[in-house]
Amino acid sequence: MIAPRHYVLAAGGTGGHMIPAHALAAELMRRGHRVALVTDERGARIPGLFQGVQTHVLPAGRVAGGPVGWLRAGRSILAGREMARRLYETFQPSAVVGFGGYPALPAMLAAFKDRIPTAIHEQNAVLGRVNRLLARKVDAIATAYPHVDRLKAKYQDKVHLIGNPVREEVRALRDQPFPPLTEDGIFRVLVTGGSQGATVLSQVVPEGLGLLPLNFRRRIQVTQQCRPEDIEDVRARYAALGIPADLATYLPDMPDRLAWSHLVIARAGASTIAELTVAGRPAILIPLPSATDDHQTANARELHEAGGARSIPQPRFTAVELAKQMQKLALEPGSLQNAARRAWACGRPDAASALADLVEGLGEGSINHSGPVDPAETSPHVGGRETVA
Repeated sequence: MIAPRHYVLAAGGTGGHMIPAHALAAELMRRGHRVALVTDERGARIPGLFQGVQTHVLPAGRVAGGPVGWLRAGRSILAGREMARRLYETFQPSAVVGFGGYPALPAMLAAFKDRIPTAIHEQNAVLGRVNRLLARKVDAIATAYPHVDRLKAKYQDKVHLIGNPVREEVRALRDQPFPPLTEDGIFRVLVTGGSQGATVLSQVVPEGLGLLPLNFRRRIQVTQQCRPEDIEDVRARYAALGIPADLATYLPDMPDRLAWSHLVIARAGASTIAELTVAGRPAILIPLPSATDDHQTANARELHEAGGARSIPQPRFTAVELAKQMQKLALEPGSLQNAARRAWACGRPDAASALADLVEGLGEGSINHSGPVDPAETSPHVGGRETVA
């Protein structure tokens, strides 16, 4: 065990960036280190993350809007960089780790300026815009997928296949068996559209479940995340179909919901796929078509090709298509359990520990590179906050 150190984690304020950073923070603190978070106002408000971690909100403009917007963003980024440098003077980090998103940019630029060792973690199967800006200068690049689009070949000597860190509550599902499912037992469906929900799921899923054979439909129990403006309409549609449905705009107990689900219908965000594969849950994925660089389609690729999920482009995501795919998974003998095993085999449950190992190695000379993780294990399936103004 190495001596206690200080680390700064910098992440944009969405769940996709914040959850992996939170998992790394928890692992580093478990090892006796001290952690500080740099994010934006959105990230500081996400409930249940970074409890007990000092949090610094720095300005970071989004580089968009033409010349005037670029100038405004540049000024904001430079101001954030100087604030981060002042933080580093007192906190003395051994390394700074970026998780993408524009709020991470000032902290990473400050680390370059002060010659502090750095790493970035890319959650998606396409290298994000901010990480593309930083890739040349960082000491290490941690990835969640064996193949990452838009990652230049010349950086391969500092790439480490780590996976996507998940919360410990999700990691604990790894060794639990797939929920028992009998021919006449309750079939539990979890529907989630990412941190903001998804109107298309609210529109299509109830109608698709309504097309299922009556004997199957009567067995279904749904938990669904909905946008606030959709929730009452969705509630009425399920009631008319006689399908028990627990609806909410936010699911704080997502690991518990995932634990008992037989099938997940979801977007293809990086954190969602990491949790599905660590827990070993089959899914029907509908990638968000407006995602930057179509990264959700790329995210779904590995799991879809492995047979752990069906990936349906949103234009083809209709009630008829959903009903057809659900019947193939749920009613064909062994299909659901087989998909669960294949999803489980894609999981990288030790990502948080592997990323912490990588971070601890920064500044200590050569870093042992992590080759593709082989998940060939025996499957069980059949804080106080401080704001810098």
